[in-house]
Amino acid sequence: MAGGRGRRFGGDKALAPYHGRPLIEHAIAALAAHCASVVVCGRDYPPYTSLPDLPLPDLGPLGGLNAALHHASQHGFAGVLTTGCDMPIFPAELVERLVGDGPAIVEGQHMMGYWPAALAPRLDQHLREQEHRSIRSWFTMLQPRVVFAPPLPNINRPEDLRQLEEEG
Repeated sequence: MAGGRGRRFGGDKALAPYHGRPLIEHAIAALAAHCASVVVCGRDYPPYTSLPDLPLPDLGPLGGLNAALHHASQHGFAGVLTTGCDMPIFPAELVERLVGDGPAIVEGQHMMGYWPAALAPRLDQHLREQEHRSIRSWFTMLQPRVVFAPPLPNINRPEDLRQLEEEG
């Protein structure tokens, strides 16, 4: 998920350098270790398949998730594993706990999750019917499993990135 405006960061955090590569590259590499295919939602980022929000631009995380779910359905994937472009670490043991029969999210890191591709029609309906298109409204309706994990970095401000770099 890479469609954010980066207001708190003060610019495009997806492209902010971390250990010599943009943050988005770290997130892509973290997911690629566990997925048959990686797509970038919410921005054009060659050479990866890039998906615009569905059904309309600028829908935020739900628009990106909806695009990913439809892409997964159309390409025969069982589900979608998600993370934000500002979340450079995705431990393997977390993947094992997320992937299952139903949707699951990481406590406190709601962009990290697993979503069965069969949810695409439900999310379409939710986006048509709900005035509030926040990811929290989707969670309230869907009730995904919540998986607990140790604190993982989520880069929202330049200070967060500096702290991560200092930690190693």
